[in-house]
Amino acid sequence: MPVAGEPDAVTADLADTDALREAVREVDVIIHLAGISLESSFDKLPAANIQGTYNLYEAAREEGVGRVVFASSNHAAGFVPRPLQDAPVPVEALIPVETRHRPDTYYGLSKCFGEDLAQLHWDLHGLETVSVRIGSCFAEPTSVRMLSVWLSPGDGARLFHAALTAENVSHTIVYGSSASTRRWWDLSTARALGYAPQDDSERYAPKLLAEHGELDPDHPEHTTWRPLHHPSADVAPLSRRPEIHRPADADAPGCRTWPHLPDSPAHSTVTAPSSSPTGDARQPRCAAHARGSSSPRWSPETPSW
Repeated sequence: MPVAGEPDAVTADLADTDALREAVREVDVIIHLAGISLESSFDKLPAANIQGTYNLYEAAREEGVGRVVFASSNHAAGFVPRPLQDAPVPVEALIPVETRHRPDTYYGLSKCFGEDLAQLHWDLHGLETVSVRIGSCFAEPTSVRMLSVWLSPGDGARLFHAALTAENVSHTIVYGSSASTRRWWDLSTARALGYAPQDDSERYAPKLLAEHGELDPDHPEHTTWRPLHHPSADVAPLSRRPEIHRPADADAPGCRTWPHLPDSPAHSTVTAPSSSPTGDARQPRCAAHARGSSSPRWSPETPSW
């Protein structure tokens, strides 16, 4: 379908695999924003957000595209409790991207799939991705909670530019927010790509606080990254929500530690230098992987990064 004023544009459905291949042919990078962008019933999400994302990645792989910038969401970890310290939150208390998936919606669950699919395509085929867990991207924050998760349009452009142009990203997950005084998320992996946020939501704080007051630490929607918007959802009291237990050495100097299954050699602890967004991201995860390879080789001696 033609697009007025854009002779090179292609409008197509994510289910149309031939059109997808045509659209991504001879391009270097894809920004993947397509899909259902709000919570919905589960039966409506898979076609666009799961099968559609898979179709997009397969088209990118088949056409030799080097990188995808994937619009993930903070919903992928929306039930992780927010920091309760007063703003500004200490750096060591900010929520890191290494935190396990903990979606708060079926929509967030679909974004977990997208992030894992991106990791798989890096590990198998050397197809790079920057997964951007977007916060609330509006002209200005409209709630007290949004003071902590706001991504200004200008910073959004800066973040996506960094994701497009950084070198050797492998699969990097970043949080998409401005450098607000009240922010909850660790932006170190985004900054490592070259992201330099310039905006702070604090200038909107006096008006919003006067209208709504401070966040209530005992309110479920105020103590998670993103409230559950589905009207039929039964949100468990905070006292019944399990907390995340990070390994004791997770904050050891120079390393980040991912959760793992202690008795499984295939799930051994992965450490990466903290100075790099994904550790030594110069090669695919298994050193033997080549772009386009369908039969990667792995051994316990193969470096994980």
